[in-house]
Amino acid sequence: MGRPRLDTSGLHVLGVRHHGPGSARAVRAALEEIKPDAVLIEGPPEADALTSLVGELEPPVALLAYLADTPRGDEAGEGSGARTDAGWAFWPFASFSPEWEALRYAVAGDVPVRFCDLPAAHTLAERIAEAEERSRAGEENARAEQEDGRRGTGERTGAGQGDAGAGSVDGAAASGGPDAKETENGEVGEPERVRLDPLGVLAEAAGYDDAERWWDDVIEQRRDGEPSPFPAIADAMAAVRAESGPERGRDARREAYMRQTLRATLKEGHQRVAVVCGAWHAPALRDLADYSVKDDASLLRGMPKVKVTATWVPWTHGRLAAASGYGAGVAAPGWYHHLFTAPDLPVHRWLTDAARMLRDEGLSVSSSHVIEGVRLAESLAVLRGRPLAGLDEVSEALTAVLCEGEPTRAALVHRRMALGERMGSVPPSTPMVPLQRDLIAIRKRLRLKAEPFDRDVDLDLRKDGQRERSVLLHRLRLLGVEWGVPRSPEGGQKGTFRESWRLRWDPDMDVALIEASRWGTTVASAATARAADLAEGASLPALTSLTERCLFADLGGALPRVLSLLTDRAATDSDVTHLMEALPPLARSARYGDVRGTDGAHLRTVAEQILRRVCVGLVPAVHGLDDDAAARFVKLIDATHTAATLLGGEGARAWTAALVTLAGRDTLPGRIAGRVNRMLSDAGLLEAGELRRRLGLAMSPGAEPSSAAAWLEGFLQGSGLILVHDDHLLGLIDTWLLALPEERFTAVLPLLRRTFGAFDGPERQEIGAAALRLGSEPAADGGVQVRVDVDTERAAPALATALAILTDGRSRG
Repeated sequence: MGRPRLDTSGLHVLGVRHHGPGSARAVRAALEEIKPDAVLIEGPPEADALTSLVGELEPPVALLAYLADTPRGDEAGEGSGARTDAGWAFWPFASFSPEWEALRYAVAGDVPVRFCDLPAAHTLAERIAEAEERSRAGEENARAEQEDGRRGTGERTGAGQGDAGAGSVDGAAASGGPDAKETENGEVGEPERVRLDPLGVLAEAAGYDDAERWWDDVIEQRRDGEPSPFPAIADAMAAVRAESGPERGRDARREAYMRQTLRATLKEGHQRVAVVCGAWHAPALRDLADYSVKDDASLLRGMPKVKVTATWVPWTHGRLAAASGYGAGVAAPGWYHHLFTAPDLPVHRWLTDAARMLRDEGLSVSSSHVIEGVRLAESLAVLRGRPLAGLDEVSEALTAVLCEGEPTRAALVHRRMALGERMGSVPPSTPMVPLQRDLIAIRKRLRLKAEPFDRDVDLDLRKDGQRERSVLLHRLRLLGVEWGVPRSPEGGQKGTFRESWRLRWDPDMDVALIEASRWGTTVASAATARAADLAEGASLPALTSLTERCLFADLGGALPRVLSLLTDRAATDSDVTHLMEALPPLARSARYGDVRGTDGAHLRTVAEQILRRVCVGLVPAVHGLDDDAAARFVKLIDATHTAATLLGGEGARAWTAALVTLAGRDTLPGRIAGRVNRMLSDAGLLEAGELRRRLGLAMSPGAEPSSAAAWLEGFLQGSGLILVHDDHLLGLIDTWLLALPEERFTAVLPLLRRTFGAFDGPERQEIGAAALRLGSEPAADGGVQVRVDVDTERAAPALATALAILTDGRSRG
């Protein structure tokens, strides 16, 4: 006897678009009519245990599946980049997602609900294998390119290229795109075009040139009470799938697993089973009898698998937008949210909200604007044969009426409302790693709210609460969680007691926290362990930067090891440029420690040791530098000079002595010589007469014009106001320029333009006014009288002519 066939008379397959208000309302209506005793939803079955939390979640939220065995320390070595990037995936839900409505219905009605898609354990294992394969292919390509370069050929044999898009997986994709093949001429064949864009095929058959617009008209803007669209959707997709041939690849395995889960549910005795899945998969589940149990089992046999943990995390509308790169994203999440939450008079309410937003911007928008805007949007919908005004019609009405034809103003409001940025929330009972819970507790104590948009915060480190906020943000940055990014203080305020940050929370930061949990269970312990790990094998500049970051983050537990390694590296590194790069962060750390209450004595000692070694090696280090290398070295000199000023004391005096010695060298590159002489002049260590003498030597007729221009660029770098207050220096430069032959002046003109072009506009005006005063003398009224040398012989004919004209005019008068 054969195996008895499953009774599928109570099976209802609801094929949906994964984020759509019309689909969500249709699913709710269908479920209330079907009254299922079991609900299956496309998604990872690892999340079955999390469905009980649905009533406490505030969408948008996402299911996050990630590797349970995140590598630690040295284990995250070769190949770990691909493993880590591919080791997590999201399944997002908005309030207008059909799957979310199905979850809410099942949980509220105590109906058994489970996810039926391919387990994330297999999905992540496949992605990790693909990422590692791409990494190997990239290494092979790099080796091939190097080999071709050695052979002098431009040919190479390329392996497969691609980007996994690690970070956000559409766990509910409706197409078989990854398996598409190209024809011989490089174009996608007709069956594959059907597979890649089934909605486009249906829209074209319906006479639409836009698949999004067709789906909106047919499904998303349906009114309540209309017949269920799901039988028609399944029939349409069955016809489209018949054109593309049998499913294959990953989507074939996904559908096989869905059918297995569906069979198991029916065998459990459930009489009315509702399945909510992507419209593309609906025929493969509705026609269950057409697929062999043996074939499905064969498809799933031997699939790779990893250990996976799942949880809920907050999500944002910005990450649901198609512009974010999300495969199942929608163009305007804010508009869809509005359609779902305000089904009655959506156009009226939308334009009313737009008017309110424009008024908040100080613009005058009346009720009559809104009324006329609604009329225009509805009229456009009628002219275009649409059942209701869509976002295109509403946007045009907003521009033409409310914004009076001003597209820039309308674009600002439209973008803000179309996105409708918002972030969901999860309850404290949600499974989390200890590091996430610790951060939530700290945020609550410090009253720092995670928000999905930019917010600027200024912190005064002299206040305990604000200093703790700074410490938290610095610790998170060490852990790779870029919640806050430092920015320049407003108003140009400087000083070690103020910090300015730009805050923005992104859902990916939950993943970063999970990955960082391998370093510790609290933010403080994890940041300490991470800092100690970064110190191992770090270069001297990196160590000094890390020391500064440890002080900012108040990581006293990591400082002893970091400073020990810093002392050792400073004693053995003989590269003067490394020492100069390392010094500024260390000097700032010694100074900053005083504000934070940290003992900076040891930091100062190490910094002074490095500074003395820089002073000894400074002169040999500048020998034989070309212009580009000299420009880079000038930046190091500037940074070292600032650091020496911060340190003060014996170290600063040694640095000054080194500059004096350096300035006296005849073979010094022009740019460095000019910069050093300017530093000595600003410090009052170079008399005006000596400075003019050195400038005169640099600008002498025997000097190479390019070298003289480089000396001048170094001297004037940063500020040219010295020329405003010293007419003699300005006169030397003016005389030098006037004496240059035309061809040499043309050669140095770009260098001079670069030098003076770096000054601010007012500064250039002051220098120009000073140049105009050259050769002038005070007038009797206290002004400036310009003295001009006149050639009387050449002027005599003109004077005679002018005298004749004046005499003739007087005689006629």
